[in-house]
Amino acid sequence: MRVVFDTNIFISALVIPGGQAEKAILRITSGHDTLLISKPILDEVLSTLAGKFSRDMEALSRVAVSLTEMSEVITSHKKLKVFEDEPDNRILECALAGNAERIATGDKEMLRLKHYRGIRILSLREYLDTPLPSGPSVLS
Repeated sequence: MRVVFDTNIFISALVIPGGQAEKAILRITSGHDTLLISKPILDEVLSTLAGKFSRDMEALSRVAVSLTEMSEVITSHKKLKVFEDEPDNRILECALAGNAERIATGDKEMLRLKHYRGIRILSLREYLDTPLPSGPSVLS
């Protein structure tokens, strides 16, 4: 499944080890889903870590490298104005440009939308409860 994570999921995974958001990242790193990210999403993650959590440049660099290595980096050329909160629009733009099937978020306004142009908008819990794709059987 192709999925975009809202910034709040990245921040939770990085700030609260062992939590639900970290489980979502593990689902990506284990190869079950493909994470899509864009430069505006990455910039927001790094800005939040620097401003609210006082991460230094070295830590921010490590985060940037890790996130881009585990993700497919998407470039969107279309600007959307669906939400009042501009960063939420960047999430939709990335999802559309990257042909995402899902957006995982904790943002209540985004969750109220539920779907956008065929993309399902889920809470973190709903994302984690989505069945993993079935791989090839050892008997086949």
